[in-house]
Amino acid sequence: MSNKKHHDRTRAQESSNAIERMYITMRHLFNRGFYKPMGISGETLRQSLLLLRPEIYGSIGEEKAELEGLLYVIDRLPIGIEECTFINLTSDEGYSNSHFKAIIPEKRRRNCYRIDAEQMNIEITRGRSEIYDILTHITFIFIESHKISNRVLIDESGATTRDWTKLEKAVASKKKLTQEEREIAITHTANILGRTFNELRAAYQDFATPEQPERLLHIVYWLGKLAIEEQINNNKRTVTFSPVLRERLGHHIHGEIWADAIKDVLYKNELLERPIHIISANMHSVMNTLFSSSILKTVPSKDIYSVYESLSKKENNDLRSKVTKEALQNGMIYIEDTSGTKIDVQIFDTSKIDVSKLDIQVDENLIKSKKPVILVMDYAFGEQAYETIDELLKPYKIKGSKIHLNIDSISIMGKAGILEGGKGDIMIPTAHIFEGTADNYPFHNELSKDDLEDNGIDVYEGTMITVLGTSLQNKDILKFFYNSTWRVIGLEMEGAHYQKAIQAASKVRGSISPNVKVRYAYYASDNPLETGATLASGGLGTTGVKPTYLITRKIIEQIFN
Repeated sequence: MSNKKHHDRTRAQESSNAIERMYITMRHLFNRGFYKPMGISGETLRQSLLLLRPEIYGSIGEEKAELEGLLYVIDRLPIGIEECTFINLTSDEGYSNSHFKAIIPEKRRRNCYRIDAEQMNIEITRGRSEIYDILTHITFIFIESHKISNRVLIDESGATTRDWTKLEKAVASKKKLTQEEREIAITHTANILGRTFNELRAAYQDFATPEQPERLLHIVYWLGKLAIEEQINNNKRTVTFSPVLRERLGHHIHGEIWADAIKDVLYKNELLERPIHIISANMHSVMNTLFSSSILKTVPSKDIYSVYESLSKKENNDLRSKVTKEALQNGMIYIEDTSGTKIDVQIFDTSKIDVSKLDIQVDENLIKSKKPVILVMDYAFGEQAYETIDELLKPYKIKGSKIHLNIDSISIMGKAGILEGGKGDIMIPTAHIFEGTADNYPFHNELSKDDLEDNGIDVYEGTMITVLGTSLQNKDILKFFYNSTWRVIGLEMEGAHYQKAIQAASKVRGSISPNVKVRYAYYASDNPLETGATLASGGLGTTGVKPTYLITRKIIEQIFN
């Protein structure tokens, strides 16, 4: 008699398969050159997304519209995309030199161009992860748009409900809406979306911009309008991929230009052969840690983290300018990106920094003798992490010879989703696993839990998973990661890509020392297992200041000792 067990697929396995199907489909559609998200060609993406029901997209699988998810997505797509029937993904093909004005989404560094009333071009210079990100978001908003059309269409001839007519009238109005008119419009829109008046009123300001205070009404109307056209006239919205994009993708074109520009600056400033410490972080924490002592007198609090918090506030632009000026006068070189990677760089020549002013432990003899260089690069996006670090670690070619970079350490600091704990907590990875495969990258992390504990912030240490896209995770798959023998503590999008490039350069190619030190630390931007704490629930605000600087200070302390 057979002892074989009958295995029913778990929800986590179904979710994992759905993610895999989505990525295979997206690659296929990319190679094909175009597809219609709400047509037959987009069906697999729609079905997979509805099966997944990612936490970030909230009520995507329900009849009612999803507001937080919509805001999250709209902030990452160009303004006006809801009006476009044709969305064209292109490479950097020269639009920046044209009359077209670049539209940059609020929460993503990408150039987009409104070609005409019907077409939006989105420039892809950051690799496949950017394409996956955009296609997933587009699929979501188009699914939401059909919820709207389904609720407002009365019959096949295109007759619509009274609510839709009233919304149309409000959107068509050229004059500014009064409070009364706005609330009437919100009432009708709430009916269309299947949400309460209170829910819509609460979300209203989040969508508003100074130029478009009634933006939520505008978005709902245009999403619904184009969905109605799809259903009544079969005028399907289309996503295309330009031939140049398909030809260039995966060839490290932007990463190579970016890395060469950095090495040129290092060479011209005679810094190329000094010990170099690469830090992937934001463009303020290292600079502020090294130079905020210059503005301490102007900030009343003695607590250094209060100083950092003051510097992070929007209204304190003058303080930030002061620190930047001090940095530029004392060894900082700023390289604004022109390659298309959207990754700016700061280079700090420590021999020009008065380290005696620093409030962290410093071995002044080490600074004087070795004169280390700190190279801070802004955050990469997904697979772009491999492209940029891979190119940066290659030898510098000059006058027919190769100069190997003296890379002493590589530190990665970033935001990640945490599976145990809450927003603002810290994660120290001991290995990166790549989602969808058994590929794993264990390493010795120079940072440890002990380094960051006892500072009023919870610190977790363990394995982290590098996901293909944060917007595709649901609770079932995350619980599996957390409860499995992988013992995953968090998820992010770049770790495995960084480590793959570092290992290739240090262990295989021999471009850098095999003994290069690596540091990884992340602060929690969200807990996707916790309702109301997902990425769609909003940013960290000042909660992220202390963990950011705690990690930064520890990295700098290790570099300086």
